[in-house]
Amino acid sequence: MKKNLIRLGGLSIASALTFLLFSNQRILTSNSTAEDIKLPKGFSAEILGSNLGKTRHMVVSDNGLIYINRSKLTEDGKSILVLKDTNKDGIIDDQKSFGNLPGTGIEIKNGYLYTSSNSAIFRYKLDANNEVINTEKPELMVSGLADHGRDNAKPFALDDKGNILVTIGSWNDPCREAGTGKGMMPCPVLDSAGGIWKFNANKLNQTFGDGTRYAKGVKNGVAMTWNTQTNSLFSAVHGRGQFHDFYSQYYTPKQSAELPAETLYELHEGDDAGWPYVYYDHFQKKKILAPEYGGDGKKTGGEDALTPLMAFPAHLGPNDILFYTGDAFPKKYKNGAFIAFHGQSAELKKGYLVAFVPFKNGKPSGKWEIFADNFAGVDLANPSGPIQHRPCGLAQGPSGELYVCDDLGGTVYRISYK
Repeated sequence: MKKNLIRLGGLSIASALTFLLFSNQRILTSNSTAEDIKLPKGFSAEILGSNLGKTRHMVVSDNGLIYINRSKLTEDGKSILVLKDTNKDGIIDDQKSFGNLPGTGIEIKNGYLYTSSNSAIFRYKLDANNEVINTEKPELMVSGLADHGRDNAKPFALDDKGNILVTIGSWNDPCREAGTGKGMMPCPVLDSAGGIWKFNANKLNQTFGDGTRYAKGVKNGVAMTWNTQTNSLFSAVHGRGQFHDFYSQYYTPKQSAELPAETLYELHEGDDAGWPYVYYDHFQKKKILAPEYGGDGKKTGGEDALTPLMAFPAHLGPNDILFYTGDAFPKKYKNGAFIAFHGQSAELKKGYLVAFVPFKNGKPSGKWEIFADNFAGVDLANPSGPIQHRPCGLAQGPSGELYVCDDLGGTVYRISYK
């Protein structure tokens, strides 16, 4: 017991005893101020729990239950985490886990909790208090989604027409023939990945063949959401890499580290974002023909492909996007987009942050900015130790607070404005 007490830091005796009852679940029963997180003036962050596993995407019910999907099973063999503030004092005092189908996506819609593994989508019926009625028997919605081990997360969004829109990322970064610098033409990966597929949100036991491709050329849109203000899908997409590896005659190592941009799109059915044939260069502000398909770093292409709404530095790894609809934050944040970035940029020497993109009339209305920084816990320009946290999931609470979770430290944060 002495060893456990040492790990509790400054918790009170009562909190420590409660913590020990939940020691296998790693719950924190007393909120800690996240002083290392850098936020705009007036904002503050609290840590609601830590060491909670590989926490990926999250959703908060309208009565405050926090559901989090995890990409790996925890010690108890469970994948979905539920955090609850039973007496509404702002402190999480109840924690449960259920399910054994680890993954990324999680959403609440029309009385169901929808979740995804790396190859399928499931749902659980909720009661009037938004609690899962039968944790042992999820309903299978869709199976057979491609999982080749790389970029295999299956985040999804639920539109207002009864559809599930799910990302199927490409396991072949540039759709290149193995061991060569040549791109496959046409790219065969696009038949089952590198895009977003549509399925029926109310039909059980669908397979991949029951779906239709909603948008193509989306290499790996881990960050995606249905925007209820515009009634359309938005996705922030991971870009490809490895320019210098095969094309040193066109790209310096520096260019390879700083290209291509990570991109934000508004996607409608039938759209093409251009992968693998083109990429977006945020320095030239152009769609550039990929070297696998005859490009040299300067030739443009993709005349029929979408131009991104916003471009971010390379390799930042956008992993979730949330349009803020609450009233608790200052007016500038209303209907704007928060984006959780999971990686780091060689160009900025920054990363592991939550960004904000202002929106007006459904379109970006200004430059993106860093909203919450220093999750890494180290200076990325001159790192002195390992990375501490990588933001992955975002959710808005019923009072307009913003929740962030990370899949490295398994920590859940609540960001508030006063």
